[in-house]
Amino acid sequence: MRCPFCTHDDSQVKDSRPADDGASIRRRRACVECGARFTTFERIQLRDLIVVKTDNRKEAFNRDKIIRAMTTALRKRPVDEERIEQAANAIVRQLETTGDHEIPSLKIGELVMKALTQLDVIGYIRFASVYKDFRAPDDFNEFLQELDRLQVKSKQAAE
Repeated sequence: MRCPFCTHDDSQVKDSRPADDGASIRRRRACVECGARFTTFERIQLRDLIVVKTDNRKEAFNRDKIIRAMTTALRKRPVDEERIEQAANAIVRQLETTGDHEIPSLKIGELVMKALTQLDVIGYIRFASVYKDFRAPDDFNEFLQELDRLQVKSKQAAE
């Protein structure tokens, strides 16, 4: 592993332990050249995924985009980074186990929205306002009414 400080090509692993929900390994490393210490994370990747955008462009799947989108939606909300990481890991696992190599961006957006409903309703609304591309206040009002209906059904099912 290349040192991020001096760019030397070799480092030693000083400590390894499971991270997140067991889906990755956290490694503490030390550079053999400059002695600097740094942390790396190793994740299992079942297959390379390609995202198919709505205009049919294709790009490599990037897990960090899911993290960024969720972090932005949950900014200043009482949700810690660990829960966001766990939700992102669950989304990636779902995508990898579908058997499809190419994933429509709309499917990823739906999975992110579903995860946000479990984390924070305000974050869900923030994400949906961008994802669903509301053009007028009435679009937003319709969305909120639908959200109210879903929450009522959820409460009734729980009782």
